[in-house]
Amino acid sequence: MGCLAGAALVLTLGCKTAGSGDSSSSQPSRTQDLDQSVKFNSDSAYYYVGRQVAMGPRVPGSSASAKCVDYIASELRRHGSDTVKLQHGTVKAFNGDVLPITNVMGSFNSSAKKRILLAAHFDTRPWADNDPIEENRRDPIPGANDGASGVGVLLEIARQVGVKSPAVGVDMLFVDAEDYGQLSGFSNHDETWCLGTQYWTSNMPYAADSLPAYGILLDMVGGMGAKFHREYFSHKTVPELVDKVWGIAERSGHGDRFINVVGGGVVDDHVFLNRAGIPTLDIIESKSDNTMSFPSTWHTLNDDMDHIDTATLKAVGQTVLNVLYNESK
Repeated sequence: MGCLAGAALVLTLGCKTAGSGDSSSSQPSRTQDLDQSVKFNSDSAYYYVGRQVAMGPRVPGSSASAKCVDYIASELRRHGSDTVKLQHGTVKAFNGDVLPITNVMGSFNSSAKKRILLAAHFDTRPWADNDPIEENRRDPIPGANDGASGVGVLLEIARQVGVKSPAVGVDMLFVDAEDYGQLSGFSNHDETWCLGTQYWTSNMPYAADSLPAYGILLDMVGGMGAKFHREYFSHKTVPELVDKVWGIAERSGHGDRFINVVGGGVVDDHVFLNRAGIPTLDIIESKSDNTMSFPSTWHTLNDDMDHIDTATLKAVGQTVLNVLYNESK
């Protein structure tokens, strides 16, 4: 599918891909020293990813999905989340499937007025429709990177936040039914993706005057050697926020992973969070060195633990931790 975004032609394949996007870049800020006292444990995050994959594909409505919801909620409680809320609902997919969904939200330091929202999807694509082997294309993907990696990073961040609270409040949102969208055809099918987030934004737990200061979405953040360009829609919608996070990544020693050049535009959960009034960027591998788009494991049966990189998890997790612990009230 093709659609015009600003002056660049961007391919948007549902929570997914995009073309090369704009080639411009912005200079990251270097105005303050970083507090890097809280260390992200990539082995712990890897374990969280593996626990999810071991449950099987987390397709909405499946027993594996229910197990994953229980697991996320129990881990949030174990790590000291002030409140854990399960939002149950029903959505209709593009193909007529009626999907029971559950979004999970946990809050830390609930008394803090200034809040940061961290988000990831936990569901997995029901069909490996990008698999190179045709007979595999009706099978659900394992979703190690596309689903479990973002959740794994957030659960490790939850563990750290539970031990040492940052100055700001932290809300974590784990959404369902992100990856059930329509990939085929040439028309624009943006609204068929991110169904869980669309449901959540229609039933948000925030009042209009108490929205988070900003949000960070994590999607496909565990791939081997992954690099994270400035996602096109994030760059166009919240450029100062991208400057901030990419600048902190560089000063954290991860500038080799956070490339300060615009990559592909992705129809992902952040698009709908931005529409709901929460300024949100997407950390996602959208311009792989090998494919110039998503990683080669995307929507294939190869999206498994063999293709998860602890160094990638570390780069993303430490960057997000440094963002949180360098925020003032």
